Amino acid sequence: MSPVKATLKPRKSAVQARSVATVEALHTATLQVLTQQGLIRCTTTRVAERAGMSVGSLYQYYPNRDALLAAVLQKHLEWVAEAVELACSRHQQLPVAEMASGLVTALLNAKLRDQGVSKALYAIAGERGGAELVARINARMVAVIAAMLRTATDAQFDDPVLTASIALSAIVGPVRTLLEGNASPAFEAGLEQQTTLLLKAYLQTHIHKE
Repeated sequence: MSPVKATLKPRKSAVQARSVATVEALHTATLQVLTQQGLIRCTTTRVAERAGMSVGSLYQYYPNRDALLAAVLQKHLEWVAEAVELACSRHQQLPVAEMASGLVTALLNAKLRDQGVSKALYAIAGERGGAELVARINARMVAVIAAMLRTATDAQFDDPVLTASIALSAIVGPVRTLLEGNASPAFEAGLEQQTTLLLKAYLQTHIHKE
């Protein structure tokens, strides 16, 4: 394990400590401080105070702020991946148009359920081991999307993994524009509808020819 990874590793698991509620409180407090006060003011002291515990108690679980932020980011990304996995499971053995609609809706709902939280976490995703975590979660989502595409009732994909990767990027790209603050109100209002149209058109190029 590299020195960087070691510093981001929690000191002990919630199961070992029998303190799932404490860890949950720390994660919630971290998100509250991040969204309300910003990354610079998101210190372990402020997080502990918001969670109603001492800094010493926080350090029993996380050796530093970066480890805490990495844990919060990981939990968020895994929740997004689980939403995609559920949608892909539910949309197997269907036409690609329904797959596209279900995938876009699930991913946007997960990513944008709380835009304040998503924006705060997006801002730290490129640091603190975030890039590696994002890549791992993306690979996990590509795998389940590809598995869904293989079951399409009206299309056949020569390279389902490549198609799934492009499909995921087609959804994530507009989301990134929104989280970076570069989207107009019209962009945001039409995001789901327009992204669904885009993905349907792409996937339908693989429909069986009579």
